[in-house]
Amino acid sequence: MAIRTRTPGAPRTGDPRTPALADPAVPRLAALAALLADETRAAVCLALLDKRAWTGGELARHCGVAPSTMSEHLTRLVDGGLLAREHQGRHRYVRLAGPEAARFVEDMAERVAVAVPRTTGAGLRAHSAGRAMARGRTCYDHLAGRLGVALTDALTGNGLLRQDTGFALTDDGVAWFTGLGADLSGPPSSRRPLARPCLDWTERRPHLGGTAGAELCRLVLTRAWATRIGTGRAVKVTALGERELHRVLGIEPHDLAPAEA
Repeated sequence: MAIRTRTPGAPRTGDPRTPALADPAVPRLAALAALLADETRAAVCLALLDKRAWTGGELARHCGVAPSTMSEHLTRLVDGGLLAREHQGRHRYVRLAGPEAARFVEDMAERVAVAVPRTTGAGLRAHSAGRAMARGRTCYDHLAGRLGVALTDALTGNGLLRQDTGFALTDDGVAWFTGLGADLSGPPSSRRPLARPCLDWTERRPHLGGTAGAELCRLVLTRAWATRIGTGRAVKVTALGERELHRVLGIEPHDLAPAEA
């Protein structure tokens, strides 16, 4: 993720008058913080964690702002390196710039959710949406919520995933994934880990990320074991999914129910 800055008069490395500000990481960190300091821009980044490309108009309606206002926000996010633009015919779309940008947004959101207590008194609609997200959701390109944690637990319990020395697929795990039709090679020249833990902000436990997590998510959705709810990130396990997840991993339906807050 290449975060670009245009800070005039930034202190030069080695400037004895400002030894702390001379650290080259300082302007990059400040630029990232400024990008996400606005609630609309933060909402845009969270919406794009569904990995799909959105138009500026769709994001404007989603965030409840004018299209001209959204255009300004998107320009800042693109110039800052968090978003990338795509063109298809006359339409222009934006998406997160890549897995590194998505991981940064995920990590920031999850750490805030863990650190800041949930507010009470939310409306019924917000409560229902929160419950749906807690049951299952996409976390950029892998599965999160109770569904993601249940899959991770089942993979570990079946000897397909190790968590004792960090996340790592076992030989049996690699064979299990490839047997289902997963491609674990990843994109060419990708340095993405095969398996990595991603802290789940609703379950407060790790779920599977990395290339294996992305492939598991793809398989679950393309085989209709789960389906998206509306246009958001929430997903719901189907009746077919309940049967197949029990068959291939021994997951019981009650394992997919999130614990009460």
